[in-house]
Amino acid sequence: MSDRGNSLVSEDEIDKDRRRFLITTTAGVGTVGAIGAALPFVLSLQPSERAKAIGAPIEVDISKLEPGQRIIETWRGQPVWVMRRTEETLKDLESMGDFLRDPKSDVHREQQPPYAKNIARAIKPEYLVIIGVCTHLGCSPTYLPKDTPSTLGGEWKGGFFCPCHGSKFDLAGRVFKGVPAPSNMVVPPYHYLTDTLILVGEDGDANS
Repeated sequence: MSDRGNSLVSEDEIDKDRRRFLITTTAGVGTVGAIGAALPFVLSLQPSERAKAIGAPIEVDISKLEPGQRIIETWRGQPVWVMRRTEETLKDLESMGDFLRDPKSDVHREQQPPYAKNIARAIKPEYLVIIGVCTHLGCSPTYLPKDTPSTLGGEWKGGFFCPCHGSKFDLAGRVFKGVPAPSNMVVPPYHYLTDTLILVGEDGDANS
């Protein structure tokens, strides 16, 4: 009897151990399953590369952008330039009118949102947000500062030069007279999420 009693106690303990093991394992599998199910949902909240390519807005952090510097991002498969202009640059923009084809952005109004229809072509004059594509045949212009050799002409005060066919734009993306490009460079829709974070690809309520 004694041996049989010990045997029964031992089997009970084994059964309890099995139950504990099964409960723990099942709970663990359930947790992993829940995480696995949640992960695709969380990832779905983030814009995919394909979504960005077809037009999902992009955020651009300008907190570390120094005067004279430029950030290059991609939106809708095109380069987006965000440039911080100096006070000297902004003063130069005011004196460029005689050299430009459309200095007040009146001819091709669709090249910029209404809130960027000004000399600086920007919400905040200090920051230029523009599509980095020449309006002639779609080449990407090169940034050339004010002190570039005078082969670009005495009126050159810094801007963008297209190496494909020689089109020139000032530092507001306004096209010069007498070049192949027919219109100013495009300013995309954008607005400020904070003082240092820009959302490109979407108008803000305050900008409408």
